[in-house]
Amino acid sequence: MPPLLDQFGIRLPIIQAPMAGVSTPAMAAAVTNAGGLGSIGVGAGSVAEAREAIAEFRQRSDGPLNVNLFCHRPAVADAAKERAWIDRLRPEFEALGAEPPPRLREIYRSFVEDDAMMAMLLEARPHIVSFHFGVPRDEWIVQLRQAGIMLVATATSLSEAQASVRAGADAIVAQGWEAGGHRGLFDPDAPDERLETAELVGLLARKIDLPIIAAGGIMDGSGITAAMESGASAAQLGTAFIACDESIADEGFRLALADADNRPTVMTRAISGRPARSLGNRFTALGSAISDDEIPAYPVAYDLGKALHSAGKAMGEYGYGAQWAGRAANLSRPMPASKLVRTLEAEL
Repeated sequence: MPPLLDQFGIRLPIIQAPMAGVSTPAMAAAVTNAGGLGSIGVGAGSVAEAREAIAEFRQRSDGPLNVNLFCHRPAVADAAKERAWIDRLRPEFEALGAEPPPRLREIYRSFVEDDAMMAMLLEARPHIVSFHFGVPRDEWIVQLRQAGIMLVATATSLSEAQASVRAGADAIVAQGWEAGGHRGLFDPDAPDERLETAELVGLLARKIDLPIIAAGGIMDGSGITAAMESGASAAQLGTAFIACDESIADEGFRLALADADNRPTVMTRAISGRPARSLGNRFTALGSAISDDEIPAYPVAYDLGKALHSAGKAMGEYGYGAQWAGRAANLSRPMPASKLVRTLEAEL
């Protein structure tokens, strides 16, 4: 058994990705109770919502929980760019019989400046806290470690992994180019090496003296085995869990996922303001003709993206949703999360 599994308190090298807007405490508890590591993403919610989610998990499981935070650079307002972005998407709203919002907001607060969220974590003390888009300030890392919390950081490159090691991470999620959802880039405006999962895992396993968790394009037991043969101690699966019963993915997302053979995934910045891999839909097609420098900062752009999705849903059009999914989305298997974990275990 890899030492990481002992440290995490899990039996299987299976981690359910903390997908904000899709994963739930019920899903996380089902995965943990089946021998893997369940996760919840709280970066898109309030402190009260995060506290409630942790409490709900603990009502369902006494096992370990991974709580994930966003550590993105706080957005810098650009009123001219934001007005131009609203005007750019206005025809899409009008075609749906709706009006875009008059102004855009920074809808998510980055953990790097959220003292209340930090205080809640020190109070709740989940077994594991993980970070996406970077790492928090040094003193917070020290306080979390002193509270007995294990820390995991996401890296898309060797330099990001090395920065995470210096910050004090206990393990690194190696997020390959195939992965669904937001790229964990520390700087979304810097060049992206676009390393695929196997290549990144092998590189980090050779260069980093910490356990590596493979993420990106892994959907079954053979994928987990291949990741571990590349040097990973465990695998993190996200897209594999989207169709599970406990997921809160909406009807349109589930239908799109079921049609993944005909919907190649696309890396787009247009939906949220940061590069993210989605099933191909109306929004990704729209974004393909838009240059990155036209798009407001994350998560300000996401305010308009969510408004457009809501307008579409009201008319029965789901093609403007953030249908985050990895390249192997067509291998998705709808079933309860606990059954999926058992299935993955049998395939290992």
